[in-house]
Amino acid sequence: MNILLLGSGGREHALAWKLAQSRLLAGTEDKLYAAPGNPGIADHATCVALDVTDHGGVIAFCEEHRIGLVVVGPEAPLVDGLADSLRGEGIAVFGPSRAAAQLEGSKGFTKDLCQRAGIPTAGYVRTASLEEARRALGGFAPPYVLKADGLAAGKGVVIADTREEAEAALADMFGGQFGAAGAEVVIEEFMAGEEASFFALTDGATVLPFGSAQDHKRVGDGDTGPNTGGMGAYSPARVLTPTLHGEVLERIILPTVRTMAEEGTPYSGVLFAGLMLTDQGPKLIEYNCRFGDPECQVLMMRLESDLGELMYACATNALASQPPVRRSRQTALTVVMAASGYPGTPDKGGQIDLDAAETDGAKVFHAGTALDEQGALVASGGRVLSVTATGSTVTEAQAAAYAAVDKIDFKSGFCRRDIGWREVARELAGEAG
Repeated sequence: MNILLLGSGGREHALAWKLAQSRLLAGTEDKLYAAPGNPGIADHATCVALDVTDHGGVIAFCEEHRIGLVVVGPEAPLVDGLADSLRGEGIAVFGPSRAAAQLEGSKGFTKDLCQRAGIPTAGYVRTASLEEARRALGGFAPPYVLKADGLAAGKGVVIADTREEAEAALADMFGGQFGAAGAEVVIEEFMAGEEASFFALTDGATVLPFGSAQDHKRVGDGDTGPNTGGMGAYSPARVLTPTLHGEVLERIILPTVRTMAEEGTPYSGVLFAGLMLTDQGPKLIEYNCRFGDPECQVLMMRLESDLGELMYACATNALASQPPVRRSRQTALTVVMAASGYPGTPDKGGQIDLDAAETDGAKVFHAGTALDEQGALVASGGRVLSVTATGSTVTEAQAAAYAAVDKIDFKSGFCRRDIGWREVARELAGEAG
């Protein structure tokens, strides 16, 4: 089978690496394509230039190259309805329809669905103007949680400690800070607890738990500084105990899939639930309709099942025929190396030498990289590399990942030095006890 993977980030490099190992690509004529890909993805796939907003062009490529499965990596093409266009031509797609992708494309849509389905989440108000939002603040206590309704590249959330900060943030949001994503703003009650991520595969009827992870959103050590798209992650998230795992599945994931199907918008693909583990139990923060980045990198490092077969089963409504997902018992941890200036304006063009980084079993996934005119690897975006390693504990995986980071020559890059710090502290406390 020929497979087309859409995307160019660290998530897509991890997917390409794992897809290239699939039995679906075992034949001599089987080929993995990536559009547009990146220098790391090019090690596993043939990179091609496709405009994902040109649905007709993507369809024509699939027909010409006999594509049997399209894997949509990022969220924007899903919210734009690319999966619908492809399915309309009989092409199997891993990823939800435009209607179902509203779970990520609109915070308000998801909050309303939670209300209808009885899914535990924070109290909220949807607002469509600055004046309405300012009035709604009166119904909440600080800190105030403010979310741009639409897609904002993981940066559309502001937690304001005072009413004045909240009003200033609302003015920015409605003033265009996040473009069209801020045309509506959801105001939520603040939830206290530890965050974790839960992933499941579904074809709209069957659900297979896929794994868990913990991300690190803040740019600085100790969870300080502005939010980013993610500075590192590890898997599994051991705070999601077997009991909590079952509760998330029964109270959040299954009701979502069931309600979406009952309302005529069946969800197919990966369902990524961002969770807050509160004193009242797990509550949904938000949904994403694709694998996270950098969560995908650690999930793929632990995955032992055939990713291609799982994705094709999702795309063809055959997930019930698949056995439970197999995962390594080891921990995987990834450290994001970003370009100086991120999450503001990144310093692009910095040269990168990572030849020695993978000598001890670590894997470096490319995100914002490119080749310059001389063929040298350079930074081309904000988040540039995801340096990923495994170990029997988070402490071991962390040490292996940072050992690989320290072998990379990327002078204009930086990273957090404490990825996994909560779980490392718990492991150390357990040893001391």
